[in-house]
Amino acid sequence: MASSGRIQTYSGKEVALHNSRESCWIIVHGKVYDVTDFLDDHPGGSKIILKYAGKDATAEYDPIHPPDAITTNLKPEKHLGSVDLTTVEKVEVKITDEERARQERIAARPSLSEILNLHDFEAIAKYTMPEKAWAYYSSAADDEITNRENHAAFHRIWFRPRILKDVTKVDWSTRILGQKSSMPLYITATALGKLGHPDGELNLTRAAAKHGIIQMIPTLASCSFDEIMDTAAPGQVQFFQLYVNKDREITKRIVQHAEKRGIKGLFITVDAPQLGRREKDMRQKFEAEDPSEVSKAGQGGVDRSQGAARAISSFIDPGLNWSDMAWFKSITKMPLILKGVQCWEDALEAYDLGLSGVVLSNHGGRQLDFARSGLEVLVEVTTALKEKRGLSFPNEKFQLFIDGGVRRATDVMKAIALGATAVGVGRPFLYAYSAYGLEGIDQALQILHDEFEMNMRLLGARNIKEVVPEMVDASNIHLHMVSVPTDNLYERNYERLQGARLREIKNKL
Repeated sequence: MASSGRIQTYSGKEVALHNSRESCWIIVHGKVYDVTDFLDDHPGGSKIILKYAGKDATAEYDPIHPPDAITTNLKPEKHLGSVDLTTVEKVEVKITDEERARQERIAARPSLSEILNLHDFEAIAKYTMPEKAWAYYSSAADDEITNRENHAAFHRIWFRPRILKDVTKVDWSTRILGQKSSMPLYITATALGKLGHPDGELNLTRAAAKHGIIQMIPTLASCSFDEIMDTAAPGQVQFFQLYVNKDREITKRIVQHAEKRGIKGLFITVDAPQLGRREKDMRQKFEAEDPSEVSKAGQGGVDRSQGAARAISSFIDPGLNWSDMAWFKSITKMPLILKGVQCWEDALEAYDLGLSGVVLSNHGGRQLDFARSGLEVLVEVTTALKEKRGLSFPNEKFQLFIDGGVRRATDVMKAIALGATAVGVGRPFLYAYSAYGLEGIDQALQILHDEFEMNMRLLGARNIKEVVPEMVDASNIHLHMVSVPTDNLYERNYERLQGARLREIKNKL
């Protein structure tokens, strides 16, 4: 055990002795931790920890955990000291048949010049990402009705283009919370960026700087907050998405540090008092764990069957409520935006409390299934706030955003016409860099740039202010059974949920 006066340094052989359930030490980033008492509490199950008992677990730890997860969850006395990495035996990485086949698919990717739209990135990512990563990124709640509705809702909005406008020059730049953006969209917060690529969220930071758009940094990033901020270009604008910790002192420290580093908007997630059941992700967890271990799920109050999502989110406060908004105002001067508003009544409450805006969102369909799309709620909110407070949108003092289901610039333009200031895009950018790295996200943003230029002209709008409600027909937005054209690209990429199946029966003959 480390002495109180100095940090003890262990040899790899010393750590390797603690390789059992009775005494389990692991190495992460050159530090030694005693996780024996944490085995049964680990949301990801004990098997994965025991696999690295007495060994260096950094490579497995990094993609799934925020950088400070281990120091936050373990008591200080379990932080044993450092290890001399030159004495640590390397973990042998066995290449499975599945991984070998995946590498072959990666080698067979089409060139970036053959990727014509955001759907194409998703199609390639589906076949080239590790299965666990695909399950986490693509999964949604329950039967994934809301996940699919987020995209389908855009198909119930039709354009009413204007003609004979001089559209030689078109400008789709805008301002979001007073900050310049080259497009009326931002990169919304998504967790665990390193699941898809070793550079994780840094791909998004670099691409956002190059293309002049705003990145929203997630609380549950794979990269540390400061690493992302340090990667940003001088003057680059970034927002921060906050999951509120049960320990308000931790929340206060995070918020004030973000403000000190120059974050220009605080997006407080309000639709996740408990994580939804994301069954694709959960099924990966079952397949990765021993049946005997999974059967213990729930014993002792710990459910270890919930997949990667549950493993990183146990700190989120289900007690967050409207009265906390005054406290947030007292600790920061950043604009405050509620992320996850799903009806006009809550949007009105946010306005009356003097907040800067709301994101009309259902968490990418990952929380409450059968929650309506942000696009549908947008129509409801603009109507109600005009009626009750005389507001028109877009509105600089109270800005409306939506996210979920966006695959084309025309999707964004429909939301802008209906009163949104900007639209958040998440999964498509994850798929872009998961399939092609930084060059992928660069190409994705260039595709959107080209789509905006073309469709602004075709719609007859010379700038974003000319994309107005009269340019769309939203009369069917609230009709969930109306017939819409099939989106073949989207349907091809959507992976249907799988039910329970018999385990493989080995023939003993």
